[in-house]
Amino acid sequence: MSDNATMTSLNLRRAGLRRGLLGRERVLGGWTCFAHPAIAEIFARSGVDFIGIDMEHTPISLEQARDIIAACHLGGALCLPRIPAHDAAVIKRLLDAGADGIIAPTVETAEQARDIASWCAYPPRGGRGFGVSRAQGYGFDFDQYVGAWNDSFTFIAQVETVRGMENVEAILAVEGVHGIMIGPYDLSGSLGLPGQLEHPLVVQAEERILRACATAGKGCGMHVVDPDADAVARRMAQGFTWLVLGADVFALWKWSENLGALVHALRTKSS
Repeated sequence: MSDNATMTSLNLRRAGLRRGLLGRERVLGGWTCFAHPAIAEIFARSGVDFIGIDMEHTPISLEQARDIIAACHLGGALCLPRIPAHDAAVIKRLLDAGADGIIAPTVETAEQARDIASWCAYPPRGGRGFGVSRAQGYGFDFDQYVGAWNDSFTFIAQVETVRGMENVEAILAVEGVHGIMIGPYDLSGSLGLPGQLEHPLVVQAEERILRACATAGKGCGMHVVDPDADAVARRMAQGFTWLVLGADVFALWKWSENLGALVHALRTKSS
């Protein structure tokens, strides 16, 4: 496949992800919290639509993110890093590294959403600077990339505080927002109920966000920590249109729990 054909394929898949979110179709993602690109490359083989890189709660660097993005593309998945903060410079560098869009944490106002959307888009729609890096094929695919970018990148805003919930309709009205991700743990903490994810106030807050997304015609998603068919069906029945299915750290955590139980049982048996 030529370089131009590779860029054409990426542009089409980027546009397809955005259409899926705006069309409230089923979109499925993976998630990586560790810096090694092989993990993302393995996850990509599962057939997920995109892989998120958690740069908010991990020490993953921009250089490491670049390698993870490349591994995602090699495996056939798009890549949406979750940025550590609302920072135009970080967004610019991730996008120039080849990211297909971004997930922004703790979006609480329409003004914040407009700023982030502007940092993602090229003029005249936004203020992203024109660079030459991996995203543009180091110059070989510059025109093809720039010409398609504004109509294909994805910006997902995380709503995970009471303030964000109260402003969710205004956030969704921002043209450059293509989907919402609910952060249930932070939302529960913002409500003064940290970790009480089934508390009626937390459930009501999620339901308000879900209704707003349905009214706006934009996708709403969340992370399923321990995914299986029943857990996915339950979230879809609630009105979620896209889901992140687990993460490398969760997989290792659960595997280690099971291994620990086995180790304990074997030691008990032998004593």
